[in-house]
Amino acid sequence: MEKGFLGGKRFYGRNSMEEDLWKKLYGKNSMEESRFQEGQACMYEWNETTQRIIDWIEAHICDTPTLLEISEYIGYSPFYCSTQFHKVTGRTIKSYIAARRLALAALALRDSDARILDIAVRYGYSSQEALTRAFSAAFGCTPASYRKKPVPIPLPIRQVVYLPEHYQALKGAQSMSSMILTAANVRVEFIPAHKYMGIWDEAATNYGEFWQKHDCDTVCGIVDSMSHACDMIISGHTAGWKRVNGELRYFYGTGLPADYTGPVREGFEIRDIPASYYLVFFHPVFDYLKDNGEVMGRVEQLAWNYDIEKEFQGGKYTWNEEVCPCYQRHYPEVLGYQILRPIKRKV
Repeated sequence: MEKGFLGGKRFYGRNSMEEDLWKKLYGKNSMEESRFQEGQACMYEWNETTQRIIDWIEAHICDTPTLLEISEYIGYSPFYCSTQFHKVTGRTIKSYIAARRLALAALALRDSDARILDIAVRYGYSSQEALTRAFSAAFGCTPASYRKKPVPIPLPIRQVVYLPEHYQALKGAQSMSSMILTAANVRVEFIPAHKYMGIWDEAATNYGEFWQKHDCDTVCGIVDSMSHACDMIISGHTAGWKRVNGELRYFYGTGLPADYTGPVREGFEIRDIPASYYLVFFHPVFDYLKDNGEVMGRVEQLAWNYDIEKEFQGGKYTWNEEVCPCYQRHYPEVLGYQILRPIKRKV
């Protein structure tokens, strides 16, 4: 399956290989295909419902949301809501609420001057001591020490089981039919010098291999906890590739300002990235559920087979990938899909 990520979370749909297999085995209009489509529709429907639960929880996180209130809002029994939520997200509603309260309390500690007691009460803790116990158990430091020195911590991130932009589109906020597939294209972009904190995996060649070895929620939570330090230009680069002995190897993390001197989470490393021009191979916004595999294929085909000597500025430039990384931006219904390859002028 192709994995799309937005804020680090993934949503699964059927890829082009599966489409071809179904057509070969059963034909386009077979009963089996119809049953598969019905199953997919049910899955999407419940994913949408689960996303509504998540959105409702986020909106009422300070109001001590209960399972009964959630079931009344959704229109299913408490048992069914609880069971299906666990099937889709892999966790209980209770544990999800507790995790998100702790994450929001951490952000309030980092980004506001509110008293620790007030933050504790706002997010449902009986006392400052209760928050301190939960915070220390989860992150290995007290709320007070974290406020003084916000270190990278594995924040429990907001679950996304149904891409928000696609969810809104289905509700009429925008028309998916207006998202037309086009040929992949190329443009030039300058990225200033910066730092990059992340996990460089010298065995993974793509994000599929990367996430098989690393826990998505933990890694993405740590990246989210660094949002206060991210550079606006660089923070969109959540992943990419680096040349290692001539071979592309995958990394995931976040861009930071060039003058960043803060802490680095264990398991992560920080690297200085010099300024460079990049060729940006891109496709504009598209329907993730319908066209993700096709769009990624078009962009990657153009990016990795582009002959810079023949096709760009009369052969005056060459790749700069031994010095700078290649970046990947994948925000289907916001930005589209992009691969950025660094270039330099020939001496």
